[in-house]
Amino acid sequence: MNKVSNFIQVGIIGTGFAACRRAEVLLQSKFASLVAVTGHTQEKTEEFAAKYGVSLLNSWPELVSLPNLDLVVICTVNNTHGAIAKAALNAGKHVIIEYPLSLDISEAEDLINLARAKNLLLHVEHIEILGGLHQAIKEYLPKLGNVFYARYITVKIDNPAPEKWTYHHDLYGFPLMAAVSRIHRFTNLFGKVTSVSCQSKFWNLPNSQYYSACLCDAQLKFENGLIADITYGKGDKFWQSYRDFEIHGEEGSLIFKGDKGHLITSAGNQEIVIPSRRGLFQKDTEIVLNHLLTNDILYVSNQASYYALKMADFARKSAETGTTLFV
Repeated sequence: MNKVSNFIQVGIIGTGFAACRRAEVLLQSKFASLVAVTGHTQEKTEEFAAKYGVSLLNSWPELVSLPNLDLVVICTVNNTHGAIAKAALNAGKHVIIEYPLSLDISEAEDLINLARAKNLLLHVEHIEILGGLHQAIKEYLPKLGNVFYARYITVKIDNPAPEKWTYHHDLYGFPLMAAVSRIHRFTNLFGKVTSVSCQSKFWNLPNSQYYSACLCDAQLKFENGLIADITYGKGDKFWQSYRDFEIHGEEGSLIFKGDKGHLITSAGNQEIVIPSRRGLFQKDTEIVLNHLLTNDILYVSNQASYYALKMADFARKSAETGTTLFV
């Protein structure tokens, strides 16, 4: 990988939650500086630039072409990820990108190959596997014996649903690709998938690419015999929010509801304390900066991220065709 100097100049594309958390880390860092920002909307970009004291640029092509920039952080509208990452890599910049890497699976593969050819960092953020829930699952999973079924459901109430890009078919993309972390949790824990079946439903707004609610339900079967159900929903058609994760094995079960967990075995019911999810973007950013400066190992590989995205694309195709797809 092309080395950076002992001080990293960073530009951010995006002004949302992830961009703000990364900006806060960069402003406190002794090894990096946030120098420029551009965003999806002018008003929010102006607010961001004023809040963090950085230069405001009018477009992402202008930002990625800055000659003094070492690292570009992409946390903007999903359907622009691929084009921005390609331009940044071709401009000789290292890249951090919020998942998904691209909404086009072929483009995602090309970007990984481009980064490798140019000897540049392309890091796809997957903070879900840094979090306390995932780490607790990994710690207690061996106690379950042979696992055979898992269920992960995340449902968010939004009423009224906001008319913004996260509720737009083209800008957000197919929900399980946009929220590929749901699938990546499983592929990280259980490996190869053999088949994917998915159904989806959207409550579309009249004469618009926006919708007020969506529901995706996918079933993945794994080489190890596990059957996994993944449900993702959001919007104004739901009346209760959920974040539940269950894993069942022949010797026990793990049950997580929100931030509360339990291990249930023949020995009894053991409560599991899950740490707060706060600080994960900070941790991800610091890991990447250390990697650029000292070549420390990253916590996720592009191959693993791409595989999860590929399974999400299988889910999209399954939902569109109404068929089970075999990997």
